[in-house]
Order: sequence, then structure tokens, then C-alpha cells
Amino acid sequence: MLTEIAAVILPPVCDICGRLADADRRMEGYRAVYRKLYGTDTMLHICGKCLSELCPLENDKRWFVCLSEPFDNDPIPAQRLYMPFPYAQLASRMVPAVKFRGKKELARLAGIMTGALMAEDGITADIVVPVPLAPERYKERGFNQAAEIAFPSAGLLGTAYGGDILVRNRVTGRQSELRNGTERFDNVRNAFSVSDAWDISGLSIILTDDVATTGFTMHEAALALYKAGADSVLCAAFAGNRLVKNAEPF
Repeated sequence: MLTEIAAVILPPVCDICGRLADADRRMEGYRAVYRKLYGTDTMLHICGKCLSELCPLENDKRWFVCLSEPFDNDPIPAQRLYMPFPYAQLASRMVPAVKFRGKKELARLAGIMTGALMAEDGITADIVVPVPLAPERYKERGFNQAAEIAFPSAGLLGTAYGGDILVRNRVTGRQSELRNGTERFDNVRNAFSVSDAWDISGLSIILTDDVATTGFTMHEAALALYKAGADSVLCAAFAGNRLVKNAEPF
């Protein structure tokens, strides 16, 4: 009750930085999209400074090879990665707020922005699939941030959403806590498979996650989709910190 009273009396603060949320009135377009996707009003609050930093990379700089550390005999060596934001400035504050402060509305903002940019860039697919979250992490967080990106992306692309297509075969450690690419690769090797309830033969798929760094998690998830018969897979992450980049877009 006290929290509800405070929300009425006190002005809202930005979900990212905690400043006064003075840009809410400039988000009407976003709110309209949100209502269309979710059938309700967003609870997102944002300040003008953070809103001004929501600037994606230029079109030809949003494309990468999935793995930052390619290896010999990779069965999908040219796996594509679409990543419209660098993991810097605003994104580097948004993602921790989602993962460690439970700011689901920020994950939905990331999803709507990623989906809108994919639509702008003419990306299409049969279905959008999120990287699954381990049950323990889902219990801690209450939502899967990759799913919160996948769902609005599917809506904005006018395509299907497959939230339960991929499953985790085992519990994996946190990629962010591992020291190098070898450890990260071993951590997620054969960690994913496609649910027996789905037949994805011949489908084109967009695989989504919040962040891509080395790319091993998305690479293994994409490999599982290919093994189950997918015709094509495009990895799409909201943001990432990548040192190796293709000079030309796919």
C-alpha cells in the first residue's frame, strides 16, 4: 500500500539511471506500439538523457560473424549475427538493470527497438525463437530476457513466435564469469536441443538473445536448430561488445 501511495505522490524516476523520468511524454509512439503488442500500457519510465542515448549503429555496422573467436571445423562457420547496439553507454546500463534489478520493461524496450530495426532493414523469417533461460535463472528473475526481446520482434516483423522451441539440456555456468573463449565454448557445448513438440524442418528462424560477446551461446543454439532441420538461422542480439566484425553486411 505504501508503495502504491508513493507512486501516486512522487514523480516517476528513470528505470535506467534513477533520474526524474522527464521524457515519458515523448514516448507516445512507443506506448502505442506497446499497447498493440501487449494489450496494456507500458510501465516504462525514462529520462531525456537516457532517451537521447538510444542510438543504434549505422545499418552496415549491425552485421557480424557470430563467433568472435572462430575455430577449425566449425559446422556453421559463416553464422550471421545482427546486433544493432554496441554494449556501451546506455546498453551497458540497460542490460544489468534487466538481469540484476528485474527491469522487465527495459527488456521489452530492447525487444521493440531490435524488432523495429530488423523490420527497417528488411529482415524476414518464418519464426522468431529466444535462447532459453535455465530454470534456476528463470526462477530468480521471473522472466527470460531473450523471450522479452523475441516476442515483440516477432510482432513487429509480422511473423510467428516460438517461445518453447529450444530447450536447455543441462545447467550451464554464467558465461560472464568465465575467463576465456575456450571455457565459454565448453560451458555451452551441446547445451541446447529442439523440443519434440516442434517440427522446424525447412523454416527460416531468427534466434534472439539480449547480449552477444564471444557468440558461443547463440552459436550452439543455432547449431541445435540446424540439426533439427532449420533451413536458415539468423542470430539477433540487442547489443554486444565485439572486436571482430565483417567489413561488409550480409
